[in-house]
Amino acid sequence: MGELMEQDINGLVSRQHSYFAEGETRSLSFRIGQLRRLKEAVQGYESRIMEAVRRDFNKSEYESYLSEYSSVLMEINLMLRHLAKWSKPARVRTPMTHLGSRSYIYAEPYGVTLIIAPWNYPFQLALAPLIGAVAAGNCAVIKPSELAPHTSQTIADMIAEYFPDTYIAVVQGDAEASTALLKERFDYIFYTGSTHVGRLVMQAAADHLTPVTLELGGKSPCIVHHDARLDVAAMRIVWGKFFNAGQTCVAPDYLYVHRSVKDDLVNKLIRAIEEMHGERISIGEFTHIVNDRHFERLETYLEDGKIIYGGGRHKDSRLFEPTLLGEVKWEDRVMREEIFGPILPILEYDSLEEAMRQVNSKSKPLALYLFTESQAVQDRVLREIPFGGGCMNDVIYHLVNPHLPFGGVGESGMGAYHGRASFDLFSHKKSVLKQTTRFDFKFRYPHYKNALKLLKKFYR
Repeated sequence: MGELMEQDINGLVSRQHSYFAEGETRSLSFRIGQLRRLKEAVQGYESRIMEAVRRDFNKSEYESYLSEYSSVLMEINLMLRHLAKWSKPARVRTPMTHLGSRSYIYAEPYGVTLIIAPWNYPFQLALAPLIGAVAAGNCAVIKPSELAPHTSQTIADMIAEYFPDTYIAVVQGDAEASTALLKERFDYIFYTGSTHVGRLVMQAAADHLTPVTLELGGKSPCIVHHDARLDVAAMRIVWGKFFNAGQTCVAPDYLYVHRSVKDDLVNKLIRAIEEMHGERISIGEFTHIVNDRHFERLETYLEDGKIIYGGGRHKDSRLFEPTLLGEVKWEDRVMREEIFGPILPILEYDSLEEAMRQVNSKSKPLALYLFTESQAVQDRVLREIPFGGGCMNDVIYHLVNPHLPFGGVGESGMGAYHGRASFDLFSHKKSVLKQTTRFDFKFRYPHYKNALKLLKKFYR
């Protein structure tokens, strides 16, 4: 079985390399046409996408439309509006030492790309990088997550109906399929998932010196300073943390709140949870945890600290209530691992210096959120804490702005995409100098009399 899979994958990748070599994918008209076709495919499959995500997660139509569907259409539309401009060779300045020449940067596709998508937003996180790959003129192989089988099958059916596999193909399967794919020579690899698997992807890419983008995770802090508008902060934190049952790479992983406002904020968080979610968990409308293993992992985190609110769960349906966890210590397991679920640990600080020192003692987070009315505090945090991206007085919303590059730093990832950044990511920037032949400076050649003297004078 494994050998057959490797043979099938090897043949698929070889066919894509051959097709790319024909050059058809490079033309602007072709790329625009394929983006339009991709948009047609997504719109034609809207109901099936919604149903597949519901079957995999019990996700509401509201959450599915917002997080899986609309953002993909927004990315395609943005790319269609600007691709002609972004694809033009960019002329850049040329120094006087190169008199007579002009300098350009050409964007060209890498070739055959591999996109490995995660399970938490199984449609959006497979299609969003594909949009960049298509816009730049690449071929693509997509590996959806087997943990969202209905969405994976829907993606496979949609792509097979609208595109030849020599151009875009879907390979389904578990870790064995991913391992077989990573043995092949791709020209670019885009991976979204855990830091642990990200290291394995990077190691495999090294065998072929294949460039990679890694969209990973980590513990993203949400800092609430003493001058924050707590009513607004509570609503936005609850919305962002418990969206998709907390199974979001940029969800606030822990709440770090100034001691003087902690009790007030906790009360407002509880009211916000009840206002936003009420008793939905009892009638099964809250998004499910993806599988039993992750459900059981989340249960172990409740052994740390003290449950302030929530904690209820139904194992058979994998429903897990929005939960606030207090009396947590930094050395607890819930504070050492990425939670990826509807549990929000709450810690206190007494000074901004203490909060910044503690955050900076950890790995660089994928996201950081700060609630404060002080511009000086915002400026200081932005200046002194490294992180992938984030929001001031909000959470998650930076992720859905296609004009903001999205990506991590350090253990939270490398490379960034969305909008223009996606086109740039999947394009090699080829530098070209076009020189005149109308004249030729002889002193550039070593045999010319006084060449060194003239060169020194010129460069001064």
